[in-house]
Parts: sequence; C-alpha cells; structure tokens
Amino acid sequence: MTAARISAPASAPQPGLRERKKLKTRIAIRDATYRLIREQGYEATTVEQIAEAAEVSPSTVFRYFPTKEDIVLTDEFDPFLERQLRERPADEPVVESLRVVLRRALSFDFAEEPEVTRLRTQLMIEVPAVRSRMLESMSVTGGILCRSIAERTGRDPGDLEVRAFSMGLIGALTETTAYWAERGHKDDLPTLVDRTLDMLTSGFAGPSEA
Repeated sequence: MTAARISAPASAPQPGLRERKKLKTRIAIRDATYRLIREQGYEATTVEQIAEAAEVSPSTVFRYFPTKEDIVLTDEFDPFLERQLRERPADEPVVESLRVVLRRALSFDFAEEPEVTRLRTQLMIEVPAVRSRMLESMSVTGGILCRSIAERTGRDPGDLEVRAFSMGLIGALTETTAYWAERGHKDDLPTLVDRTLDMLTSGFAGPSEA
C-alpha cells in the first residue's frame, strides 16, 4: 500500500534546519518527477530532466533516491505507520489498529494530494519496474508491522506466525490499492480497505456464503 506525503502531528518535535533543507530538496525532486511524468510519460522522463526541473544535480537526485522508481514510491508512510501503531491501545486487535491508522493516512492523502496518489497507483499497475520495486519495498513495511505485532504479543519479530501475518496484511493491502487503480480509481479507497480488513478478520466467503 502506498500513500502520499503525510504531515507530522503539531505536537511532534519539529525538524532542524538541516532536516528541513533535506525535506525541501526531496519534495522538489518528487514534485518535478510527477510533473514531468504527467507531461510526457514515465519512460520518457529521465533523471537528468528531473534534476534540471528540480534545480539540483543528477548526483543529488541519486543521493536522495537510488532509482527513478524510488522517486515515485518513497514517502513518509512507513514512519507514520510505526508511530501511529505504537500509539494505539496495546489490547486492541492488530487489524483494528491498522484500520484506524490507515483511515488517518488516507484522510491526509486525499486532503493533500489526490492527483499524486492516483498517478502513483496507476504507475504501480502500468510500469513493471515500478511494481517490481514496490514489491521489494514491501519487506520494509512488513518489518515495521512485525515489530509492532511482536511488541504487542511478546513474541519475536522473526517468528513464522508474526512474519506470515504481517506480510499477509501488507500483500492484501497492496492488492487492494492495485484493484482500486485497475478500476480507474472509481471506488472509494477507504471502503475497499475496510472490505479487505473485514475479509482478513472474518475469513473469505465463497459464492454460497456471500
């Protein structure tokens, strides 16, 4: 699952000057990338063009984003997820905690950058390199979920059950996002996410049970 830029809560410590400059550069590179992709397509957009549009050097682009695919996919969702899950009640079911956190993420997402979210998810299903890189990055998000579940249950993050449950959740949510994009973003994404989490909680109903 992917989300656009997510703002930190007002109560969170504010970053220093160096961190603010880094964030400004990262945002400039991403904004330039999205603009160029809208104008000429993903394949036609080069790192050199992105650097020129963002008014940085190509080496600076690569310092912030190892690949062009990373520019499209990298966001603040992972630290947001980890922080928000730790703030949920310890006795709350993991799926319900995730439901609350995802609702918050999606509300930020659509309030700030709905067009960017649609573009990113469209690239996920249309560009093999982007989808491949996204699947690689799922392990990072899965690791965060593993740690959160382990903290709640007292189990080791490396336990098979913890890993299987975490990656199952991440995979299901990724496919939910792909389903949304494949249908032209016509459905309500939060509703689709709820459907997925309900299915994971209650189990899959076959045709005779639906």
